[in-house]
Amino acid sequence: MKHPVVIGWTSALLLLAACRPSMEEAVVTSPGGQTRVQVRIQDGRPTYRVVWNGEEVVTDSELGFDLTDGPYFTEPVELTHLSFNNRSETWEQPWGEQREIGNRYREMKLRFTGGRHLTITFRVFEDGVGFRYSFPAALDSFAIAAERTRFHLPDSARAWWIAAYQNDRFEYLFNQTDLSAVGDTVHTPFTVRLASGTHLSIHEAALTDFPSATLVVPAGSTDVGIDLVPWSNGIKAYVQAPFHTPWRTIRLAADAKGLLHNYIDLNLNEPSKLGDAEWVRPGKYVGIWWAMHLGTHSWASGPTHGATTAETKRYIDFAAANGLQGVLVEGWNPGWDGQWFGGGTRFIFNQTHPDFDISEVTRYAREKGVYLIGHHETGGDTRNYEAQLDSAMAFYARHGVPVVKTGYVAHRLDGTEWHHGQYGVRHYRLVTETAAKYRIAVNIHEPIKDTGIRRTWPNEVSREGARGQEFNAWSGDGGNPVDHVAILPFTRLLAGPMDYTPGIFDLMLEAKAGPNPDRNRIHGTLARELSLYVIIHSPVQMAADLPEHYEGQPAFAFIRDVPADWETSLALEGEIGQFVTIARQDRNSEDWYVGTLSVEPRTAVVPLDFLEAGQPYQATLYRDGDRADWRTRPFDLEIETRVVQAGDTLRIPVAPGGGAAVRMVRMTMQ
Repeated sequence: MKHPVVIGWTSALLLLAACRPSMEEAVVTSPGGQTRVQVRIQDGRPTYRVVWNGEEVVTDSELGFDLTDGPYFTEPVELTHLSFNNRSETWEQPWGEQREIGNRYREMKLRFTGGRHLTITFRVFEDGVGFRYSFPAALDSFAIAAERTRFHLPDSARAWWIAAYQNDRFEYLFNQTDLSAVGDTVHTPFTVRLASGTHLSIHEAALTDFPSATLVVPAGSTDVGIDLVPWSNGIKAYVQAPFHTPWRTIRLAADAKGLLHNYIDLNLNEPSKLGDAEWVRPGKYVGIWWAMHLGTHSWASGPTHGATTAETKRYIDFAAANGLQGVLVEGWNPGWDGQWFGGGTRFIFNQTHPDFDISEVTRYAREKGVYLIGHHETGGDTRNYEAQLDSAMAFYARHGVPVVKTGYVAHRLDGTEWHHGQYGVRHYRLVTETAAKYRIAVNIHEPIKDTGIRRTWPNEVSREGARGQEFNAWSGDGGNPVDHVAILPFTRLLAGPMDYTPGIFDLMLEAKAGPNPDRNRIHGTLARELSLYVIIHSPVQMAADLPEHYEGQPAFAFIRDVPADWETSLALEGEIGQFVTIARQDRNSEDWYVGTLSVEPRTAVVPLDFLEAGQPYQATLYRDGDRADWRTRPFDLEIETRVVQAGDTLRIPVAPGGGAAVRMVRMTMQ
């Protein structure tokens, strides 16, 4: 039974000059007292520290900026104004991993004066901290040369990270090292386990008209600093005051699983600008996509062209017969012939190849109760795309296309700019806002990272932003290693939904055209592929394999049944790079789903306390067979059915590189 949303607000008394006479220190704690932030002026400069559960997790760390005309907020300053507020509310996501989200924090706003004025706002939650800078209107227009924010972490810690400033953006395998051994500039979310067992992840929220924050971790040091991704001319950001920077966020947890389903980044974003977002429709899809990665079809026109009217109708028939909502078609428009990578050719977004009749395809899809998912590959040529953007979205809207997958396969946007600099941030937002005008949702590949903007723009439904399934087809290093999907929930997925494209049943890639000298394959079992539909959240979830590979496969029933939109989500078990178990309840029924996966053989322990008390459920388990092993017997799968209820515990054997998926359907009481 669904419950009504309760919204509340508590406003604390505004305190002016609250800590006089010294005004050298200010402290704020979370509503329950678990998190404490202290801001002090030391040697004329402000620093902050964070204490969580009595443990100092961030020691005195610097705050401030350098502008192009000199230091800003690094010269001696004074704390001249201090105010506090409390907030306690519950708000509802129109779609997502959790329908109702609690937002409870205490806020401390500090105004500093010195050579120039600056305000810093801290919001302190039980499970994390967010803070941002506000520049006064008096600054007018200015340019930022550097941000001086630091996170001075304890000396003994482990870190999981990927390097920033690489040609393939976020699409790399994660490193695991001692924090002091990182010695690189890394992307966020940046996840760290302290010696005490406390886990934290540094990220940002509400990234708008500002460069993405990467983190500099010098070799031999645990003093982590922010490096803003620059424009090609070296400037970090161009700012029009008054202006709020994105929030710098620190997610805190007692263990790895505690990092999951933490909503601090969403809570620090503004409410939806769309009003009624009912037109944003979560769902599952198939697509003319994997065949191109296997080399059996092509994006380019010619005898192997994939995006034909006939082939699209075949996929539509398959989707309709199996209760899947969408069909993605890539390679439908001019621009794919020749060298398109990096904008070598100019794509046209309101014309089709002669063998793809979009009017007929969309008519046929509507007749079958299926919709077309559009595709806009730009080759990184944003100028070409922006010149056509409005007409391109209008073209899709006329044909009833409600979702578009965008792509930016290039080392740099327009040949010179980083995808995750201010230039890229502005472009991606323009696409999202333009799509919203036409009631179209966007699924961004080669994206800027998610920072909770989906709360403000719910049509920004998913994105890639990591090394996904496609690397298993052609990476040259054999594919994603067995621990990759056991790392993603605790790193990349902390930022938000990912279009990983799970569900490959041809695990050995026997359908791949031509020789496969690098022995690329799926590093996992068939049961593990099913588990990804629960573990990796995306409101647009792909059944990524070729339709013929699902025919006659009993395991495909789980993909047909599993939803893409959730009422609630629970992290049950997890260690980074080792194993994870997640339970989720369907938003549109009383049914529950569980996904578990592991690198080494283990038994997943799933207490069913989340089920409705006294109510039986029929549980269908798709698990590894007794002899399953991702290396030698990846297809070994057992399907079991049993009756369970609250108070029971499922003990599910998981093979090496294996997993399991469980569907629990509420039974009718007689």
